[in-house]
Amino acid sequence: MRAGFYPRLALQGIRKNRQLYLPYLMTCIEMIMMHYIVVFLENCEAVVQMRGGETIASVLGLGGWVIAVFSFVFLIYTNSFLMRRRKKEFGLYNILGMDKRNIGKLLFWEVLLTAAFSLAIGLFLGIVFSKLAELGLVNIIQSDVTYTLSLSQAAIRRTALIYLGIFGFLFLGALFRVRHSSAVALMKSESAGEKPPKGNWFVGLLGAALLGIAYYLAVTIKDPITAFALFFVAVLLVIAGTYLLMIAGSVLFCRILQRRKKYYYRAKHFVSVSSMVYRMKRNGAGLASICILSTMVLVMISSTTCLYFGEDDSLRGRYPGAMNLTVIMRDGSGLAEDHIRGMREEIDAAVRGCGVEPQNVHEYRRMYTAGLLDGNTVETDVTRYEDLGMDDYAKVYEFYFMPLSDYNAVTGSQETLESGEALIYTNRSSYRGGDTISFNRCETFRIRKVLEDFPADGRMNMSIFNGIVIVVPDLEQSVQKLVGLANFNGDRMAEFRWEYQFDTGMEVEQDEKVYTACADLLADPAFQERSGMESYSCESREMNREDFFLIYGGMFFLGILLSIVFVFAAVLLIYYKQVSEGYEDQARFGIMQKVGMTKREIRKSINSQLLTVFYLPLVLAVCHLAFAFPIIRKLLLLFGLNNVGLFAATTGISILVFALFYALVYRITSNVYYRIVSGER
Repeated sequence: MRAGFYPRLALQGIRKNRQLYLPYLMTCIEMIMMHYIVVFLENCEAVVQMRGGETIASVLGLGGWVIAVFSFVFLIYTNSFLMRRRKKEFGLYNILGMDKRNIGKLLFWEVLLTAAFSLAIGLFLGIVFSKLAELGLVNIIQSDVTYTLSLSQAAIRRTALIYLGIFGFLFLGALFRVRHSSAVALMKSESAGEKPPKGNWFVGLLGAALLGIAYYLAVTIKDPITAFALFFVAVLLVIAGTYLLMIAGSVLFCRILQRRKKYYYRAKHFVSVSSMVYRMKRNGAGLASICILSTMVLVMISSTTCLYFGEDDSLRGRYPGAMNLTVIMRDGSGLAEDHIRGMREEIDAAVRGCGVEPQNVHEYRRMYTAGLLDGNTVETDVTRYEDLGMDDYAKVYEFYFMPLSDYNAVTGSQETLESGEALIYTNRSSYRGGDTISFNRCETFRIRKVLEDFPADGRMNMSIFNGIVIVVPDLEQSVQKLVGLANFNGDRMAEFRWEYQFDTGMEVEQDEKVYTACADLLADPAFQERSGMESYSCESREMNREDFFLIYGGMFFLGILLSIVFVFAAVLLIYYKQVSEGYEDQARFGIMQKVGMTKREIRKSINSQLLTVFYLPLVLAVCHLAFAFPIIRKLLLLFGLNNVGLFAATTGISILVFALFYALVYRITSNVYYRIVSGER
């Protein structure tokens, strides 16, 4: 054959099937562009050199691999739609004398042309829009903007290698399917109906059971540690359950519709339902894929949007005061009132030296320890922790003992306690131990009252473990039996801390001066010797604000990029589903037109068919999100965000916007389906 025969034939095949190839190419280009942008930002000097840039780079690096893995799985899935449509053409070539080897060469050139075009346009658009993405990122995280356009050879090389590998795998898969199919099978591949899957009741019940388990896990998990550990287990259960339920349930659904004679034997329903019956296995899988992608978009955009717009709540939860000082003493004697008064006076003098008067002062002493809470008993003996399971880690609590005098001073209360009594407060889960709490079977406190509220505690709010505050009449006497306990590393378990928080009421620049003055004083060896401190921390809310913007803004930006990728994938999947089914139903509707079915009746039948199944993925995705709400909320607690109203608002808005977009896609793809089955151009 003449040189250039196969490239021309491949190009001609792509051009004649442009209705299928154009959306596919657009999706390949979009994924390549997004992958380049993410990898470019990961290695961008402007991002890496900014404060906290390494954190942003690591988040973007994870996003790049997510896009690559998703592209691999999704392009293999969508490529099967192309191959199903092209098999008849390849079968014709085979009958006309072209053997499987020559068809393999044709496939090679088609994949090569697709890869070359997608990589060229995708990388070009990635380079063009990379600066826009960089500006968007720095604007979201409120960092400094640079206006130098650059490209990353490392990003180009990595993107090209990954997607060349994906296209190579697509070629091998297509070659395998063609070489293991006869010419007759290739010719009849389009018209081959599918038998409904056997045992659909069992498969459907199994899918419902898996979804039920996932939903149960999501709504019953009480702490963030368990939520983090079981989140991916629940995700896998939801994916498997959705596929099984959609595949089996769609068949059962069609059978139920067929048995309803008043519904089934109507012009607009008869053709649509009978057509769906013969392809429900593949149809159910397609609907399940659309549902999973829709759920991913809704979960990602609602959670990252909530984090971004709730970062100020998280910031204030982590840093209750403009200045937050923590001093850890060598022993309990360092928390004596006279000793604390001397430290406070020195710190206040340093603050006033900056021209600032401390405002909204909150100070309190406490002893920190940790243990395994089982019922009303706390076990802190490390020798009993040798075989901890995941359920045991969920029982690990942090305990903060606080003297009653400090609690009354901070809250303005007038609580009283007798010896052996205590007030308790739990930050995330309710206490279920009854009227007492016992430590190591030797120190027991009678719980006089469970507190409903407690002053903001930054460290307890951001800890991955649940926390319990125990207010006791006298700190030193109440915890003397717990002082000698050791932690997992063999170090002293008990820590005696003095917390000092205050606002400045000044601008950020003045806050920096106050922070420097406090940090210099706490770092002074003479002050440390006088105070008897073991260690300290000095934190400024405003000086740490940028770190919050970097982390939450980076996650929001990545959430937007990944949502765009998943939305493109969902749209392509919906489009291919409509096109492939349109060609399958074309002959059936052609027959119906010959026996008198009008264009208007065709339109009604199409609307009936699409409305019967098209919105099922959206409804089930919203159901998934509703049951996932509690577990996602627990995960947000790991970021210090406990604003349920904000999360509910972002979730509701995300559902509304996505539903409107979904309806628009339905409108467009239903027109494509109508033009195919009605024979209109």
